[in-house]
Amino acid sequence: MKKKIVLVVFLISSLIIPGWSQSKRGEAENKVHDESIRREQTNTDNIIKSYLARIKLEPDSYSNYTKLGEAYIQKARETGDTAYYDKAEEALKRALELYPDSYATVVFLGQVSSSKHDFKSALDYAEKAVKLKPEDSYAYGILGDAYIELGDYDEAEKAYEKMLSLSPGFYSYSRLSYIKELRGDTEGAVQAMQKAIDHGSKQRLPEENMAWAYYILGEMYFNQGELEKAEDQYQASLRNYENYYYALAGLGKVKAGQKRYKEAIDLYNKAIAIVPLPLFISSLGEIYEKIGNMKEAKKQYELVEYIGLLSEVNKVIYNRELALFYADRDVKLDKALDLANTELKAKNDIYSYDTLAWVYYKRNQLQEAIDASQKSLSLGTKDAKLYFHAGMIYYKLEDMDKARDHLNQALSINPYFHVLYSDVAEKTLKEIENKISSAKRD
Repeated sequence: MKKKIVLVVFLISSLIIPGWSQSKRGEAENKVHDESIRREQTNTDNIIKSYLARIKLEPDSYSNYTKLGEAYIQKARETGDTAYYDKAEEALKRALELYPDSYATVVFLGQVSSSKHDFKSALDYAEKAVKLKPEDSYAYGILGDAYIELGDYDEAEKAYEKMLSLSPGFYSYSRLSYIKELRGDTEGAVQAMQKAIDHGSKQRLPEENMAWAYYILGEMYFNQGELEKAEDQYQASLRNYENYYYALAGLGKVKAGQKRYKEAIDLYNKAIAIVPLPLFISSLGEIYEKIGNMKEAKKQYELVEYIGLLSEVNKVIYNRELALFYADRDVKLDKALDLANTELKAKNDIYSYDTLAWVYYKRNQLQEAIDASQKSLSLGTKDAKLYFHAGMIYYKLEDMDKARDHLNQALSINPYFHVLYSDVAEKTLKEIENKISSAKRD
């Protein structure tokens, strides 16, 4: 699961490497992608230019700064360049200086804070927004998003329910979908996301927003092991927003699950050529590892760490990804523990506990690992990786019954959950059965 259904998607570093490719053929593909992306983003670029020009004419207009900040947020979503969040924050703070009680400005600052993983500030802005305009639904969405990331799920649910009661639409249903997914109601989550898409279509939301919604629905189906339904939604995402990099990577996961590895590699390379997210690159490396091309896998793995530590923003928003990356490869486990603990302080949520559990497991601190793992499963979230991690911890603790139950649960939820670990789960289950059989004979 682990793709957050919050309005602001957490995206890549302030340095996007132009023309990054794996081959001459990749360079040609990049040029095609770059041209397509330029066409898609022209409208947002024009909006930014327009408000920059207006600010020169009206330097004391808080509204111009607020609209500029909003445009920078949209630009960050489209390009994956987190530098635009910094620009948005600068513009919005200037707007707030000019008019401290601007509701829209406060709401957008809450979004920017969330995108930079400053969730306590996001909560502060959201609470201020609710006080400024308690009858407006959107503030409750930002409030719920902050609570989600801080691990206060009951308060998040209350905020989302309030939002839904005030305005049943795209933004409220997409958030309702996520809380349902976290609580293990996968059918309810899908239904709520479909309602969000229906409302979004009627509202004629920006193409990127709709592409995101279809992508999230695709993720839900993939997480349930329904590859064909997932593929349909990823394709719908691409029809709404050509070359949407998350949808391309989603299709890459589907092809990997179908053992069509060459197609998976091509799709991940296309996504990476647009925005080189660490998650995409590590997934590509794992596919190369799966097919035995360790030279290419190693090349991808080296890039993951490079990007994750590229800027100060990246050092914050990719703590979890890097901690898991190190743990998966049994390297830099002291650093992985530091990153996991830092993440837990910022985001006291179930995925932070899962990350900590996996790092402890790799460090052979098994009691700490199982304590953290139990917290990660506390909501009943149907995420195969959570159960896989728990199963492997129990296996190392030699609790074969619980290990078998959790690994079976992982594969039952999604037998394609990971290109490498799905096989590990199956292999470990066979080992467990052999050990249980041997114990019975003895």
